[in-house]
Amino acid sequence: MTRTSVILWYLVLINLITFIVRWVDKYKAVAQKRRVSEKNLLTFTALGGRLWAVLGMQAFRHKTIKGAFLTKFRLLATVWIIISIVLLFSL
Repeated sequence: MTRTSVILWYLVLINLITFIVRWVDKYKAVAQKRRVSEKNLLTFTALGGRLWAVLGMQAFRHKTIKGAFLTKFRLLATVWIIISIVLLFSL
């Protein structure tokens, strides 16, 4: 496998996991069970799951109005966009 394909597979996998974690958190919120921590939600975003994190937030209408969480999320997403651009142009 080339370095590019490894990076792409990693991003696909982390985004899928991120989406599933968002779904689980929403399910637990509705069921009034112990939730996934915001720290863990943000960790998956920081690991590269920003795209499907946004899709999960919109699809499940979850964590879309919490100001402090959104600020941290947007910061992490911006960092990953910058990293993605740097990686894209360095390959």
